[in-house]
Amino acid sequence: MPLDDGPYAFQATLPNLTRSSHHRCLKRHGISCLPEIAGDKPTKQPFKRYPIGYFHIDIAEVRTDEGKLHLFVAVDRTSKFAFAQLHPAANVQAAADFLKAVIEAVPYRSIR
Repeated sequence: MPLDDGPYAFQATLPNLTRSSHHRCLKRHGISCLPEIAGDKPTKQPFKRYPIGYFHIDIAEVRTDEGKLHLFVAVDRTSKFAFAQLHPAANVQAAADFLKAVIEAVPYRSIR
Protein backbone atom coordinates (compact mmCIF):
# COMPACT_ATOMS: atom_id res chain seq x y z
CA MET A 1 0.00 0.00 0.00
CA PRO A 2 1.37 3.48 -0.79
CA LEU A 3 2.40 5.67 2.13
CA ASP A 4 -0.38 8.17 1.39
CA ASP A 5 -3.06 5.48 1.71
CA GLY A 6 -2.10 4.49 5.28
CA PRO A 7 -3.49 7.50 7.17
CA TYR A 8 -6.66 7.36 5.07
CA ALA A 9 -7.13 3.62 5.73
CA PHE A 10 -6.62 4.03 9.50
CA GLN A 11 -8.62 7.26 9.83
CA ALA A 12 -11.52 5.61 11.70
CA THR A 13 -9.32 4.03 14.38
CA LEU A 14 -6.40 6.55 14.49
CA PRO A 15 -7.88 9.99 13.70
CA ASN A 16 -4.65 11.88 14.62
CA LEU A 17 -2.39 9.77 12.39
CA THR A 18 -0.48 11.93 9.92
CA ARG A 19 1.53 10.89 6.89
CA SER A 20 4.83 11.72 8.59
CA SER A 21 3.99 9.90 11.84
CA HIS A 22 2.86 6.90 9.81
CA HIS A 23 6.18 6.92 7.94
CA ARG A 24 8.19 7.22 11.18
CA CYS A 25 6.30 4.26 12.64
CA LEU A 26 6.99 2.11 9.57
CA LYS A 27 10.65 3.15 9.55
CA ARG A 28 11.01 2.41 13.29
CA HIS A 29 9.82 -1.16 12.67
CA GLY A 30 12.00 -1.58 9.56
CA ILE A 31 9.15 -1.94 7.09
CA SER A 32 9.20 1.45 5.38
CA CYS A 33 10.35 0.03 2.02
CA LEU A 34 10.22 -3.20 0.07
CA PRO A 35 13.02 -5.68 0.74
CA GLU A 36 15.85 -5.95 -1.77
CA ILE A 37 15.56 -9.04 -3.95
CA ALA A 38 18.66 -10.50 -5.57
CA GLY A 39 18.53 -10.02 -9.32
CA ASP A 40 15.78 -7.39 -8.99
CA LYS A 41 17.94 -4.58 -10.39
CA PRO A 42 20.30 -4.89 -13.32
CA THR A 43 23.94 -4.64 -12.34
CA LYS A 44 25.60 -1.36 -13.24
CA GLN A 45 28.46 -1.69 -15.63
CA PRO A 46 31.11 0.98 -16.10
CA PHE A 47 31.16 2.93 -19.35
CA LYS A 48 33.42 1.60 -22.04
CA ARG A 49 36.75 3.44 -22.04
CA TYR A 50 37.35 5.64 -25.06
CA PRO A 51 40.44 7.55 -26.19
CA ILE A 52 40.38 11.31 -25.73
CA GLY A 53 38.67 12.96 -28.66
CA TYR A 54 35.84 10.43 -28.95
CA PHE A 55 32.70 12.58 -28.97
CA HIS A 56 29.11 11.61 -28.30
CA ILE A 57 26.89 13.85 -30.44
CA ASP A 58 23.19 14.37 -29.89
CA ILE A 59 20.39 16.62 -31.17
CA ALA A 60 17.36 17.67 -29.13
CA GLU A 61 14.36 19.81 -29.97
CA VAL A 62 13.93 22.81 -27.66
CA ARG A 63 10.81 24.95 -27.44
CA THR A 64 11.30 28.61 -26.59
CA ASP A 65 9.22 31.79 -26.71
CA GLU A 66 10.56 32.40 -30.21
CA GLY A 67 9.49 28.93 -31.38
CA LYS A 68 11.22 25.62 -31.95
CA LEU A 69 15.02 25.39 -32.00
CA HIS A 70 17.40 22.43 -32.27
CA LEU A 71 20.12 21.92 -29.66
CA PHE A 72 23.25 20.27 -31.01
CA VAL A 73 25.53 18.85 -28.28
CA ALA A 74 28.94 17.17 -28.43
CA VAL A 75 30.54 15.66 -25.29
CA ASP A 76 33.99 14.08 -25.13
CA ARG A 77 33.52 10.87 -23.15
CA THR A 78 37.01 10.99 -21.61
CA SER A 79 37.68 14.65 -20.79
CA LYS A 80 33.97 15.58 -20.39
CA PHE A 81 34.53 18.61 -22.62
CA ALA A 82 31.11 19.72 -23.84
CA PHE A 83 30.10 21.98 -26.72
CA ALA A 84 26.55 23.06 -27.60
CA GLN A 85 24.85 25.25 -30.19
CA LEU A 86 21.25 26.18 -31.01
CA HIS A 87 20.14 26.06 -34.64
CA PRO A 88 16.80 26.97 -36.22
CA ALA A 89 16.76 23.77 -38.29
CA ALA A 90 18.23 20.28 -37.97
CA ASN A 91 19.46 19.76 -41.52
CA VAL A 92 22.70 18.69 -43.20
CA GLN A 93 24.07 22.24 -43.41
CA ALA A 94 23.41 22.89 -39.68
CA ALA A 95 25.08 19.58 -38.77
CA ALA A 96 28.13 20.36 -40.91
CA ASP A 97 28.44 23.85 -39.42
CA PHE A 98 28.16 22.37 -35.93
CA LEU A 99 30.90 19.80 -36.57
CA LYS A 100 33.21 22.50 -37.92
CA ALA A 101 32.54 24.61 -34.81
CA VAL A 102 33.28 21.62 -32.55
CA ILE A 103 36.63 21.05 -34.27
CA GLU A 104 37.56 24.71 -33.82
CA ALA A 105 36.43 24.78 -30.17
CA VAL A 106 38.20 21.63 -28.94
CA PRO A 107 41.09 22.73 -26.67
CA TYR A 108 43.30 19.77 -27.65
CA ARG A 109 44.33 18.08 -30.89
CA SER A 110 44.14 14.40 -31.67
CA ILE A 111 47.44 12.48 -31.82
CA ARG A 112 46.38 10.57 -34.94
